[in-house]
Amino acid sequence: MARAPVVHVASVLWGVLIELTGAICPLTPLEVHLRELGGEAGYQGGFIDHYIVEILYPSGLTRKLQIGLGFVALLTNALVYTYFFVRRKQSRARPGPK
Repeated sequence: MARAPVVHVASVLWGVLIELTGAICPLTPLEVHLRELGGEAGYQGGFIDHYIVEILYPSGLTRKLQIGLGFVALLTNALVYTYFFVRRKQSRARPGPK
């Protein structure tokens, strides 16, 4: 099995876990600390709050909507991976040309 799907699935599950629990990724405090060590200003809140919310999330983001987005990400990835794994299994089951 190729490594890219394994890494992608792990990343998706990590992102979904963070979204559904409302936790802050431990990489964010590390980033802030390293920025401060480098003489730059840190920031409050999480990575998504700092870099992405204004770009991707609507201004009226609620916890219910955030949970919905987490489930959409989970379902979309589950469907895509199921499709590709079923196709792969079917192509292996077909006999080759004689």
